[in-house]
Amino acid sequence: MILGIIAHLSFKLSSCNGQRRASMYLPRFRSFHASKHACQLLDKSSHTRYSSVHHSMLSSLRRKLPLQALQSFKKELQYGAACNIDEVTVALALKASCGNLVLGTQTHCFAICSGFTSYVPVSNSLMNMYCKSGHFSEAVCVFERLGDPDIVSWNTVLSGFQSSEDALSFARRMNSTGVVFDAVTCTTILAFCSTHKEFLFGLQLHASILKFGLDGEVYVGNALISMYSRCGFIVEAREVFEEMPKRDFVSWNAMISGYTQEGFYGVEAIRMFIDMFKEGLELDHVSFTSAVSACGHARNLEFGKQIHGLSIKRGCAKHVSVANVLISTYSKCEVIEDAKLAFRHMDERNVVSWTTMISIDDEEALSLFQRMRLDGIYPNDVTFISLIHVITMEDLVKEGKMVHGFCLKTGFSSESSVCSSLTTMYSKFKFMQDSLKVFEELNHREITAWNALISGYAQNGYYQEAMYIFFSAHTESEPNQYTFGSMLNAIATAEEISLRQGQRCHSQIIKLGLDMDPIVSGALLDMYAKRGSISESERVFSGMFQRSQLAWTTIISAYARHGDYQSVMSQFEDMEREGVKPDSITFLSVLTACGRKGTVDRGRLLFDSMIKDYNIEPSPEHYSCMVDMLGRAGRLEEAEQLLSRIPSQPSLSILQSLLGACRTHGDVEMGKRIADALMDVEPNQSGSYVLMSNLYAEKGQWEKVAELRKGMREKGVKKEVGLSWVDVGKIDDSLSLHGFSSGDKSHPKQEEICKMAKFLGLEMKGLRDRDTKNITLES
Repeated sequence: MILGIIAHLSFKLSSCNGQRRASMYLPRFRSFHASKHACQLLDKSSHTRYSSVHHSMLSSLRRKLPLQALQSFKKELQYGAACNIDEVTVALALKASCGNLVLGTQTHCFAICSGFTSYVPVSNSLMNMYCKSGHFSEAVCVFERLGDPDIVSWNTVLSGFQSSEDALSFARRMNSTGVVFDAVTCTTILAFCSTHKEFLFGLQLHASILKFGLDGEVYVGNALISMYSRCGFIVEAREVFEEMPKRDFVSWNAMISGYTQEGFYGVEAIRMFIDMFKEGLELDHVSFTSAVSACGHARNLEFGKQIHGLSIKRGCAKHVSVANVLISTYSKCEVIEDAKLAFRHMDERNVVSWTTMISIDDEEALSLFQRMRLDGIYPNDVTFISLIHVITMEDLVKEGKMVHGFCLKTGFSSESSVCSSLTTMYSKFKFMQDSLKVFEELNHREITAWNALISGYAQNGYYQEAMYIFFSAHTESEPNQYTFGSMLNAIATAEEISLRQGQRCHSQIIKLGLDMDPIVSGALLDMYAKRGSISESERVFSGMFQRSQLAWTTIISAYARHGDYQSVMSQFEDMEREGVKPDSITFLSVLTACGRKGTVDRGRLLFDSMIKDYNIEPSPEHYSCMVDMLGRAGRLEEAEQLLSRIPSQPSLSILQSLLGACRTHGDVEMGKRIADALMDVEPNQSGSYVLMSNLYAEKGQWEKVAELRKGMREKGVKKEVGLSWVDVGKIDDSLSLHGFSSGDKSHPKQEEICKMAKFLGLEMKGLRDRDTKNITLES
């Protein structure tokens, strides 16, 4: 072994008892004590011997041969030349141990027995060894026993902390003790100031750095750039960069990486990379990783390919981090084949490489997962999330259950993010019992897991269950914008849930300060619009800080749903004036409003503009709007001609719309053709039979009516019962509205409801008569 003479001392030091344990072996090293004492009596010629040992060990360490350095130390011990060993030799031996606890503790034992621990450099090396071997508490014990630690001692301990809070607390102790920070201290502390919580400390330290003139140190400048970038102050990071008297390639990399991490500064990151290249600085894998990532954020495929070519030329393209980000960038730019090619050319792949490919290659995701396992790469939670997402989108029920089993076996099902993905998967498969079971097996439920379950219930039509889960979530977690987004969408869709529950959510949103969030404000706008409260929709829309395309479309749809043609057109013009491009849904609402108003010519112009000016391909719904518009105006032949232009088979809604127009305008012949087509598409749908029956009845063709109704009975087609909804009781009494049909007397308070309905009817009649009287007087 390396330290043959002291190999039998392979013990572990534990906590602050390390030196006490080591002292148990003191008798075995009496000879070393004697040798040490003898060496002190030698003349200065011993310096030559020390230099020889030092030179040999330093030479080995510089050539990254730590074991060879320890061999030199061993030889001095073996040949009894302990007098050639001084504190520098011991410090070098500790450095050569490379964080190996066994070798390090053996040398520590020798240092104690030989009295070298009283030398600060030796203690510093001991602390460094313990920090590297993961035994930080031992390093602290060595530090606390030092009578007069130097700045290296303080810095060594400072660098060993894992917690930012503990590290900054130690830095405060340094400051209060009167220790003057050097460049290493500042660099180490700044590395711990990575969040907004510690940013204030870093800001104060920056002031001290300027005061003591340490800002000229390139390493300190680099650390400042990294701190400001991590905390989101990219402009301040750039100011530090520009003020640095000297920069190295780390400075440039830190700045490029900072721009890339922000996600919104892709162009600036690319420019920095170009400037770095022009400066003739060394480009390493960090430079290429950040630059390629910036191209992905900016969706700049052309420059991404150029950087890829340059990375091949510089020999960095096959580095795992560069290759990973190349795959990601090509996938973001929707060049999947190039992403696959970059993956195939990799010499070494890690879990990020495989996970990225699984997330972008839906067809081969399961195969890639199997190959990943055969390659000896262990999946992480992101791997399972990506895999489950693909399985969910592809409706692979069997494979989903298999992956769930694998998650249970490997313990990943206890991860909140994986659990949320599994909950979403089973919800998509419409297995809500399995979805609930996965959720209930989770020990610690974060809000993402609650959101997945709420969304799952809402998407499967279990709106009241979603509401109950929403209330339960409040007891364990604070809801976020996605929680309210899912819940408001459920309330908007569910006719049976009271609008007051939506207002209740609105109050909580304001209380939590989420009312300005675009997701929440958009969901609120949509909820009020769909539930008939147009005034609340207007209030939410006017209070929005930034109006997205979705917000404009939602308010336009709300006005269209309420038949307010003037407001629809006014908002549509405002939307175009503000430079927000309408989408297919926007045009759908505008065309609907034109159809109800009967402005056919304007509707046609808008339809043509959608195709020519905005390059939006008309969907069956758009054709349905146009057919309905022409049908309402009585231009039935034009409507039927437009029907023949639809690329695919006319949908049920288009045929129903045209049949309704035939009934309105009394076109029995066309109505018969449309009704036959409808009955072929949906033979059990009662709507087409009812519309055609009413058309025959209006024309007095009672034989046809009887024949049609007989056909309905023979086919078992029943007319669907129409329901109305009424909000009764207090908000805490019931979550839902009461649904009733014509002549329904099931509600226990039906008499009171009927009286109130009658009273409202009389009041409405009075208002109508008053308005009519006012119009007559004005005339």
